[in-house]
Amino acid sequence: MVIGPNGEQMGIKSLEDAKTIANFAGLDLVLMNGNSVPAVGKIMDYNKYRYEKQKKQKDALKKQRETNKELKEYRLSVKIDVHDFDTRCKNASDYLSRGHKVKASIHFRGREIAHPELGREVLEKFADKLSEVSIVETNIKQEGRNMFIILAPKK
Repeated sequence: MVIGPNGEQMGIKSLEDAKTIANFAGLDLVLMNGNSVPAVGKIMDYNKYRYEKQKKQKDALKKQRETNKELKEYRLSVKIDVHDFDTRCKNASDYLSRGHKVKASIHFRGREIAHPELGREVLEKFADKLSEVSIVETNIKQEGRNMFIILAPKK
């Protein structure tokens, strides 16, 4: 079964006849479905077909990435220095401005676990610093030796 370049059915042809027709049109004969009876071949520009197929796949991937926004984790500590804190805030605000979520977490080491209020202060300071570009999605939670907060971008 041969399908023409404009989508019209040309009927059942032999392989040599189909190749001759495609060659005369300056196009390629592409086997679309070899498992059916009779096999289906289409006369088309194969390079153009491949290019459009790749373009559709790229667009689908792009749309998939847009719907699946990522969650970036920033690890802080109770004894974080001012410059390190400011750097992490700056990076997080850039990430939030791109529409992604941010998770700030603190892992308590050794005896730091005895003073969870210090970790809470650091996370609250982090959220306050990013309050103009984000909203708090999940309040501060502690799970074992970890404490975290999740920030989402403002609409």
